[in-house]
Amino acid sequence: MNKTAVITGGTKGIGKSLVIHFAKLGFEIITNSRRIEDLVALKSEVKNETGKEIFVFEADFEKKEEIFNFGRFVQNTFNNVNVLINNAGIFIPGQTMTEVEGVYEKEIAINLSAPYHLTRILLPQIESSKDGYIFNMCSTASFTPYINGGSYCISKFGLLGFTKVLRQELKDKRIGVSAVMPGATLTESWSGTDLSAEFFMQADNIAQFVCTAWENRKYAVMEEIVIRPYPGDL
Repeated sequence: MNKTAVITGGTKGIGKSLVIHFAKLGFEIITNSRRIEDLVALKSEVKNETGKEIFVFEADFEKKEEIFNFGRFVQNTFNNVNVLINNAGIFIPGQTMTEVEGVYEKEIAINLSAPYHLTRILLPQIESSKDGYIFNMCSTASFTPYINGGSYCISKFGLLGFTKVLRQELKDKRIGVSAVMPGATLTESWSGTDLSAEFFMQADNIAQFVCTAWENRKYAVMEEIVIRPYPGDL
């Protein structure tokens, strides 16, 4: 029986690399995006590159009801879930005292509340797989605040806290839980930057570390995976 993976926000950046890497490992995959056209393009690209058909679902994780709709889609598609990667996220630059009203609610909803709700929905299927693993895509901003990080840092600090709690709650059930904390990674968040590529990691680098943690799951849990480019933090 093929392994199954649920990877949120899978059409761009790190999420897209995760989808492709896990498809190459033979996983059946479900992912989501806010835009159906991006999901259609992803299905075609994954099919061409890996030969795998993936399942996709249009859902905006800022809206709680759409998180639950996505969770029900997963339940109706997969009997068990081996891997859940809470990857969907958003970065809106700004400082807490001056950022636009509503930014805090948006970033908390997508970066923290969505992983919380989806994990609760899918945990019975993760448990029943007898081989479950949860990865939360945090950030170096989960432990190092920076100016212009505002509500993003707050949400990522919260996600790291949620991950630590999950690790304690689920370790006796032998469900792996990892906080993945990348530094600067060349994704759309850095579109238009004048910085040299040497200051960034590639999305594939992050996906490879996640796959390594999964492949070593029977013997160890990589509780916190901190990954930075050689020059360090920007």
